[in-house]
Amino acid sequence: MSAYNAPVEDMFFALTKLANIDNISKLSNNTDISSDSVKLLIEEAGKFAKEKLDSINSEGDDKGIKLENGLVRMPNSFISSYKSFIESGWFSIAGKKQFGGQDFPWSVLVCINEIWESANMSFAVNNMLTQGAIELIQEHGNESQKNLYLPNLISGKYSGTMNLTEPHAGSDLSDLKTKATIKNDKYTIKGTKIYITHGDQDMSENIIHMVLARLPDAPEGNRGISLFLVPKYYDDENGNKIKNDIKVVSIEHKLGHNASPTCVLSFGENNECIGELIGEPNCGLKAMFTMMNNARLNVGVQGVAISERSYQRALSFARDRKQGFSFKKGKKERVNIIEHPDVKRMLLEMKSQIEAMRGLTVFTAETIDYSNKLSNTEEGVEYLNLSSLLTPIVKAWCTDQSVFITSLGIQVHGGMGFIEDTGAAQYFRDSRILPIYEGTNGIQALDLLKRKLSLDGGKTFKKLLEKMKKTAFDCKNANLKELSTMGGLLEESITSLESSASWLTEELNKNPDNSAAGATPFLNMFGWILGGWVMCKASLTIEKNSLNKELGNQFCNEKINTSLFFCTTYLPTASALMSTIKHSHKSLSVIC
Repeated sequence: MSAYNAPVEDMFFALTKLANIDNISKLSNNTDISSDSVKLLIEEAGKFAKEKLDSINSEGDDKGIKLENGLVRMPNSFISSYKSFIESGWFSIAGKKQFGGQDFPWSVLVCINEIWESANMSFAVNNMLTQGAIELIQEHGNESQKNLYLPNLISGKYSGTMNLTEPHAGSDLSDLKTKATIKNDKYTIKGTKIYITHGDQDMSENIIHMVLARLPDAPEGNRGISLFLVPKYYDDENGNKIKNDIKVVSIEHKLGHNASPTCVLSFGENNECIGELIGEPNCGLKAMFTMMNNARLNVGVQGVAISERSYQRALSFARDRKQGFSFKKGKKERVNIIEHPDVKRMLLEMKSQIEAMRGLTVFTAETIDYSNKLSNTEEGVEYLNLSSLLTPIVKAWCTDQSVFITSLGIQVHGGMGFIEDTGAAQYFRDSRILPIYEGTNGIQALDLLKRKLSLDGGKTFKKLLEKMKKTAFDCKNANLKELSTMGGLLEESITSLESSASWLTEELNKNPDNSAAGATPFLNMFGWILGGWVMCKASLTIEKNSLNKELGNQFCNEKINTSLFFCTTYLPTASALMSTIKHSHKSLSVIC
């Protein structure tokens, strides 16, 4: 089996040419995040991932986890790798410096997170959720909570989880039943949560659960939800370590993601589960959205990551596997299957989509960085709105494509791909949870339709369109024929996107069900066109700035040809979705 190698060159290109990490460094007054230091960081992360995480991934998939005496037992190799992860300081790249973090921007974090998720998604999701808990407490916790929990979370001594879903409610948080009451000046929590990723494990010393619950006499619906910090262990008044009243009822047996413990947790069976209120009463959902939005971006990154790993394995297999004869060479000798045009096509589908997805996640993360660094300014608000518009697209489009890409990875292997021994099937199985995680992709599409298109009176969407149109114009007028072709296709697809958005917005007011029926194909259209925009920007940057000497002819030529393939393959498909968006509602009545 081929070992994982981090795509450092393409990540660095995205950070420096599609984004501008040095400009973020200047705004932050943080010399640790210059382009030179970031490249070294990515290289070191790649080495760690290859040696410590990729090497134990198949073992985790094969052995999974066990529930023994109410505690989740991880594979021994995961425990030792977690210790190495902490000792190497990888948890601390997130979080503010005053609490022990290195305060790296999100544009860098998404690249580092991609590396972990590519190498071992079951292991890395622990780090992903802990990052979300860090951001939530930094933004909404009180000073005592920040001082007590942040240094331990940032070091990796503690890990974090997100507890939303309940057995009866699914994604409908307005119907949650978990209760919080005041007892002896403390909050006690009682209820059951399901699908809690890394809800229990024996890698970290403590687990900090972020739990949504209702206080007595709270309003109905989302307005009556509060947020509580509920640790697995807490110290009593005498400094004794107390196991909180949290029970692991069961662990889920899943399609994939086998070494990630997905738990059913019962809080307060003995009415002794202690929690701390985060933020104001009845304002918990707003606070939790800090962690949820963080997770939605990072789940999109998981889609990129699992696709990259699948591609690397398929590419390695195609280079080594001999089968069939070449059209050019005739039946003189059998050739490696990478010489077959259809195999090349499948690999290029994988490669081009991954690069478009990666560029989009880095660009989206950069908008978050600017919104953070320019907060309380008009420009900062514009970046915040843009990140809000892009996040559901990144989450949904990148994860939908990951299922397709990892399926193609199996196809490249042929019959061997369907056999577990090659490892190709694991990536397909692991990827399937991603379109469901953190709000199903249908929910992301409705969020885009109902809330994000209308941000700032629709100005955010229009400003993004103008950026995309400018890129299309510049490409059409470039000297390079390939760029001109891409620019024309991008321009046509933007016209379809604009027309579809206009129809959806009008229909939302008149016939909301008709509009909702087109929400998912619209999000997919938007994702494909944003991917085409990213690839056009990448090629335009190479052509405009004559980057061949800096990046090398091979990288630059590959990037332009990969971009051309993406645009000629997927932008016409994206434009064609306009018919589906506007007409699919007419036939939905047959399903009842």
